[in-house]
This record gives sequence, C-alpha cells and structure tokens, in this order.
Amino acid sequence: MNYLAHIYLSQEIKELTIGNFIADSIKGNKFQHFPEKIKDGIILHRALDTFTDKHPTVRKSTHRLFDAYGHYSAVIIDILYDHFLAKNWEDYSEVPLFDYTQNFYNLLKDNYEILPLRVQQFLPYMIQDNWLYNYATIEGIGKILYQMDQRTKNRSKMQFATKELQIYYPLFEAEFTAFFNEIIKYSSAEIQKLNYT
Repeated sequence: MNYLAHIYLSQEIKELTIGNFIADSIKGNKFQHFPEKIKDGIILHRALDTFTDKHPTVRKSTHRLFDAYGHYSAVIIDILYDHFLAKNWEDYSEVPLFDYTQNFYNLLKDNYEILPLRVQQFLPYMIQDNWLYNYATIEGIGKILYQMDQRTKNRSKMQFATKELQIYYPLFEAEFTAFFNEIIKYSSAEIQKLNYT
C-alpha cells in the first residue's frame, strides 16, 4: 500500500497518522526520539507492510506484473491499490476525498518540524500536485509512476504499468477490494493493541 491507504488506516488519529505517513523515511530503530504516538504510527506502518507483503491476494496482483517489472512489481501494486482506494473513496469515507487530502496536508504543515528532512523536501510538491487526490485517475497514477521511474533512472519501467492496469483493471480492482476489507480489520485490531480505542 502507498500513502493514501496508510493514512486512511490510521483512523484519523493525528499523531498515529503522521507516524504512519513518515515511517518509510525512518530506518531501523531511528524513531526512538519521536513522541510516543508518532512512534506507534511507525510501528503500525511496519505491521501493515508485513501483513500486505505476505498476503496471498497481494502476491497474486504482484505476480501478474512480475515478468515485466521484476522486483518493482510490489512497488507498482502499492500505487495501483491506492488508485482503487481513491477511485472508490466514497465506499470507505463520508468525507469527500478532496477535503480529506486538504485536511491531511494541513496536519502535516501544522507538524512540519516533526517531519524527517526527506518528507519536508517532497511535501511542497505533494501538496502542489495533490498526489493523494490525483491517485483517483489513471492519468494521475501515470504521473506518479513516471516520477518513480525517473528515480530509478528509468530502470524500473514503472511508467508503462498503466498499460497492465487498464488491461487487467477488473481483476486488480477485485483483488484490492478483497484485500482492503481484510486489512481494515487487521489495522483496527493493531490500533486496539496500542490502546487507542
């Protein structure tokens, strides 16, 4: 899963959401200096990633892309799954996606000093282009995949994955829906373990 799913699965608990969002920029145990609830968000993110990586439905989606994209297939599926969450947002939230993304960006701006340098650096671009909102369209996903491909100096060929997205669209969407219903329950259980409910 990519940014939008991790944010959503934090159940709008502010510090947990921030930690979940920044977790990929925190390596190993280098999160010990963060406030407790931010640390909980980082721990939650890692638990969600482990659940996702081992899930047979996600592996089925990833396998469909493996011949063309190799180990980058998992990264592509993370992004494609965020597409389906954004596209079907009204099935998961009563808050319109545009409003939801603006609220999230405001949360990050209000807590800017907590964010790792890497996040501070890409945040203006994320807000300017409203990445999270634009996940809802194939064109928006195409731009994200293109940017990811540039970071790999075009080795990944990720920018071309919208072709497979369109060819296998119903299959990917069905797999996302089945998986996401499970991870919502899993995330709720993990948050309960952290004594937030």
